[in-house]
Amino acid sequence: MKKIAAELQGLIALFDASFPKKCSVCGREYHNAQQFFQETKELPTGKSCLKEAIEDDGTAVVEVFRNCACGSTLMDEFSNRRDTTEHGRLRRKKFSELLNRLTEQGLDKRVARRELINLLHGEKSKILHDLMQK
Repeated sequence: MKKIAAELQGLIALFDASFPKKCSVCGREYHNAQQFFQETKELPTGKSCLKEAIEDDGTAVVEVFRNCACGSTLMDEFSNRRDTTEHGRLRRKKFSELLNRLTEQGLDKRVARRELINLLHGEKSKILHDLMQK
């Protein structure tokens, strides 16, 4: 199970690879997506902070606009399609390997998938924690 714990950390590291983000006005750093969304604020315009955009290569992305604690508007870009880069392929491969290992340990595949996704979003997983303690 210690190997699974190490692999989980690797998957989280791949997920957070686009961070840290730094505010060019005040220098505040956001180390991961969870911190970015928790410590920034919605724009005061009342409009959605999400905007769909099309990259030069035709890839659709979602741009997220948030205000830094200093008031400066920050933008981050998230792909709303499967990441077809080598990085994306490696992330999916690692996720699949972890999912298989967890199901081999007796965890229902749907539960294992949900717990891995929750973990990637920065949430704690009692189920995975308990499995790793065995």
